[in-house]
Amino acid sequence: MTAVVLGLELLGVLVALAAVALFIITVLRITGVLVVQWRDLLSADRWGEVFDTIKRNKLRTALTMISVAWGIFVLVFLLGLGKGLDNGLRHTFARDATNGIWVSAAKTSIAHDGYDVGRKLMFDNRDYERAKSARVPGPGGAGIDHLSGQFFIKGGQFGGGEMLTKRGKKANAFQINAVHPDAIYLAAQSIESGRFLDPLDIEQRRKSAVIGRGVRDYLFEGEPPIGQWIDLAGVQFQVVGVFSGQGDAQQERQIYIPVSTAQLAFNGADHLGQLEFTIGDANAAQAKVITDQVVAQLAERHHFDPKDPQAVHVHNNVEQFERFSKIFWMISTFVIVIGLGTLLAGVVGVSNIMMIAVKERTKEIGVRKALGATPTSIVAMIIQEAVFLTGVAGLLGLAGGVALLGVTAKVVVNDFVRNPAIDLKVGILATLGLVIAGALAGYFPARAAARVNPVHALRDQ
Repeated sequence: MTAVVLGLELLGVLVALAAVALFIITVLRITGVLVVQWRDLLSADRWGEVFDTIKRNKLRTALTMISVAWGIFVLVFLLGLGKGLDNGLRHTFARDATNGIWVSAAKTSIAHDGYDVGRKLMFDNRDYERAKSARVPGPGGAGIDHLSGQFFIKGGQFGGGEMLTKRGKKANAFQINAVHPDAIYLAAQSIESGRFLDPLDIEQRRKSAVIGRGVRDYLFEGEPPIGQWIDLAGVQFQVVGVFSGQGDAQQERQIYIPVSTAQLAFNGADHLGQLEFTIGDANAAQAKVITDQVVAQLAERHHFDPKDPQAVHVHNNVEQFERFSKIFWMISTFVIVIGLGTLLAGVVGVSNIMMIAVKERTKEIGVRKALGATPTSIVAMIIQEAVFLTGVAGLLGLAGGVALLGVTAKVVVNDFVRNPAIDLKVGILATLGLVIAGALAGYFPARAAARVNPVHALRDQ
């Protein structure tokens, strides 16, 4: 059975290689014909013949061009829409690192080790230190590269909670995050001025604060904030940095302070409500191994069942990003297949039309050959007509697709489709591919025309 499967796979590879080789040989032949006949292709007489043929068959030419234009239009629009879906996916994960994992303390739902159900868990600084050892077993196994704990000053799972922040007469509620320095890698943020928290801030329990641009714009109104002091729930903190985020404006209405300072200033003892870390380039399977290790460590120290689904809440961006990436890859592949299929149908239509045109012009071709026209010149003439038709129709379809994408980008504004557009490189490749397809569409009818026997052609007519 295995030998049969291997034989079929080998046969498939050989067929694919043969098809590629045939395609390359055909393209080289067409290129050779066009190179030999390039002077005639550029002559006014040749272009006059092309336009004269088009005028004599207006309806057929129009239908052919519509089929090709529709094919490239659909391809361009679907590719742009796929790009918009990809942009929407990346925007969804823009607030947080795509390789980030968050483990939050919650309540137990399973009795374990003598403890009853419904016990509220709380992590501590020792859990932060132990989590550093989590990694995939084996030499060179993936592990945690950036780790932070977070103390929720006001409690809650989804942030430090909004607290009243003052500077002079200005006051507003901003979200306060009490974290370690590596938290900068979890939130997909960058420092605009100053610096982020550092290990000395944690060790010395400094009253340092890193504020978002939204906080800066409100409290300082154009004044340089670095070195200035702000009041966080009655405690003075010095601004050491300003950050900008890649997500929405709400992401920049946050303030980061050292976790050790917050634990001391807001009666947090050594408590942590959440562990958050990144795992480098690890895949979803490796991420699960590392996460299970962290959860097992927490379960051992805090006496809960590691299989308890409610004891800790795990938000795994690695799994989610990989899952969504696969879905959008499938959608993009489907889009490309549909677009190429539509375009191929148009090119086949061009080939059929050129075949009919060759049949109708049998006498003309016979006369040309009787007067000394070479097979190469006949082939070049047919290919020129096919390339001209597909080229013009393709440019019209490309322009229409780009125009519709521009309208769609302005009309459709949501988190799923953002800025649908087609790259310039893709447009150039699509146009080049269309020219090659047009040449192929005209080559086979042209080859049949070149084989016409002038004596038989004139006798049959």
